[in-house]
Amino acid sequence: MPELGVFAPDWPLPPGVRAASTTRLGGVSLGAYGGFNLGDHVGDDPRAVAANRAALMQALGLPAPPLWLSQVHGVAVADADDPPGIAADARYADRPGVVCAVLTADCLPLLLCSDDGREVAAVHCGWRGLAAGIVGRVVARFAAAPGAVGAWLGPAIGPAAFEVGTEVRELFVRRDPGAASCFSAGAVGRWLADLYGLARRDLAAAGVQRVHGGDMCTVADRERFYSYRRDGVTGRMASLVWRAA
Repeated sequence: MPELGVFAPDWPLPPGVRAASTTRLGGVSLGAYGGFNLGDHVGDDPRAVAANRAALMQALGLPAPPLWLSQVHGVAVADADDPPGIAADARYADRPGVVCAVLTADCLPLLLCSDDGREVAAVHCGWRGLAAGIVGRVVARFAAAPGAVGAWLGPAIGPAAFEVGTEVRELFVRRDPGAASCFSAGAVGRWLADLYGLARRDLAAAGVQRVHGGDMCTVADRERFYSYRRDGVTGRMASLVWRAA
């Protein structure tokens, strides 16, 4: 198998906590899914997905298989004891050996960790989940004070590529008038939305002060990233966080 596209987020973590994010490089998937597809719900050969997931486990030395979610663009938060495949868009864990993971291909992956390393979470932030307040809901699950929680924003569709309708802008501005600063005018009746900016606003509102990442556009970087908006039929990348000890 070619060398896998796995990288460590540029994010200071406490001892015993690990995080990783993937690209489309490496892997055994073919065709539109070419490379390191980790999504088992997008039409790829199940054998290729299984091989890619096994390679991910080995490359990262994971303590257990990732607890993948059935992501539904909602605000449900799964706990460490909830089974793999549960319908939710975030996974929270407060004990070692539980690998929280989300799959994305334009939506924003958000990883969270308490400063003491006892609590971690992975969040799938599509615009629907962001508009419905998933960020604040996940931060509220932490026993740690929000000021003692750090965040990392992974690869997502950038503000120059994410065109939405007026109705999407209105959803955000109705909840947070200041969110208007995260939209710029596009074509007639359309707006360019900054997912990173919207997530940063929600993190700040929840009390999370230290936010890293937020500078990789999945649409623009065709070589490294899958993008549903760009390609339609495509694979999925993973962002993971876990407490190793």
